Amino acid sequence: MSTAPTLLVADDHPLFRAAVLHVLRERLPQFRTLEAASAATLGQALQDHPEVELVLLDLSMPGTRGFSALLHVRGEYPELPVVIISSNDHPRVIRRAQQFGAAGFIPKSAPADAMGDAIQAVLDGGSWFPPMAAERSEADAELAARLAQLTPQQFRVLLCLADGLLNKQIAAALGLAENTVKVHVTAILKKLECYSRTQAAVLVKSLETESTA
Repeated sequence: MSTAPTLLVADDHPLFRAAVLHVLRERLPQFRTLEAASAATLGQALQDHPEVELVLLDLSMPGTRGFSALLHVRGEYPELPVVIISSNDHPRVIRRAQQFGAAGFIPKSAPADAMGDAIQAVLDGGSWFPPMAAERSEADAELAARLAQLTPQQFRVLLCLADGLLNKQIAAALGLAENTVKVHVTAILKKLECYSRTQAAVLVKSLETESTA
């Protein structure tokens, strides 16, 4: 198994992935690169490759709800830096990415040099964000703190709840006993201070990024 340091590019657009990989090979030839095109393949890649040192993550991929993939990766791999790459570079989106634990944010419109500089800055232990006009949101900070209490499995159950699945369906989807799902749902509602499954689903919907078109 290769021990070369590895970067993971998670984006569902093949042409954009190819462009990012080209920048990485030009600027960071010592790194090995991996690709993922959905939340499921992202999770599998991270499980199969513990040597990954940085994730470049698109906010809009199959299986994601806005910032859900960022929060999931940060919860499951807290030491792994995540840099968001998105075409939605509205100041509030950038600020929310920062508050939800991203180490950087690269607009898809950024030139290759800026992308390379951002990735290098994060690999060196720093962060890289475009100038932001949006104010810090206390509501987002509170939401991030609540979600941080969830275990990775509870976060998976929460996303299933947001899709309107019943306990039996969640159990089948995640390979769990139905009683285990019930225990998780109870814990999730308590940690998120929600009174119902519907309220928890609304909370997940708030993770979605607003269109700025």
